[in-house]
Amino acid sequence: MDGDGMIPGDAVRFDPGAALETWEEMPAHTLASGRPVQRGRLYIDDQARGLTAGIWACSAFTSTMAPHDNDEFMLLLEGEVEIAEPSGRVTRIVAGESFILPKGLVRQWRQAGDVKKIFVILETPDDAATRDARGLSVIKPDPSVALSPSPGPRPEMLLSGDPRQHGQEFFEDRGGRLSVGAWSSTAYHRRAVPFPRHELMCLLEGSVAITGPSGRTQVFKAGESFFVPHGAVTDFRTDGYVRKIYAILEC
Repeated sequence: MDGDGMIPGDAVRFDPGAALETWEEMPAHTLASGRPVQRGRLYIDDQARGLTAGIWACSAFTSTMAPHDNDEFMLLLEGEVEIAEPSGRVTRIVAGESFILPKGLVRQWRQAGDVKKIFVILETPDDAATRDARGLSVIKPDPSVALSPSPGPRPEMLLSGDPRQHGQEFFEDRGGRLSVGAWSSTAYHRRAVPFPRHELMCLLEGSVAITGPSGRTQVFKAGESFFVPHGAVTDFRTDGYVRKIYAILEC
């Protein structure tokens, strides 16, 4: 699943400084300008469910105005991107910000320099609904948005703490499988159980310790991103307040 020799099922750390492979060239017909060089690292490749996730880097280019091929969540690590829509709306994204391009959205990607991002992509079959671009637009989550109370873990799942948790959903794909939102919690420790979904977590505040099937405990801090795969037997422990942006695939 990753390139670090980790036992499959452990939480996967997305390392912005990791070595990247050269990826294939973009087709010429998709480019309005530039001859970009793509590099990347694929951390998650669940072909059966249509989910991939990893890190992508690329030199400057401008794409043609065309429909986006998939539902995609992105967190920009370096550089700056503009997404233009046929309406004339232009959304600017800078390093540290996240955004979502829904499948079918007609858009033009513009980057004047090098860019690096974390991505989560859901591939789904094409049909009339996915070709309908009405009502679609770039979604740019506000990480400081006010959150609403959400249910916490069941009491029998807790080893310590009785957390107060809050959340806010920003996006759900047409099939109701991929969702993106913000979530927060006070301190707690959840028992190790099989994880019921795929989830990328981008920590905004606090830190999290997770022990996976290998017995290895990893600590993730604010500014870091990691992925917990479906079925991984993991616990979840935070000693204080934690807040994150998440991208979840229900399995």
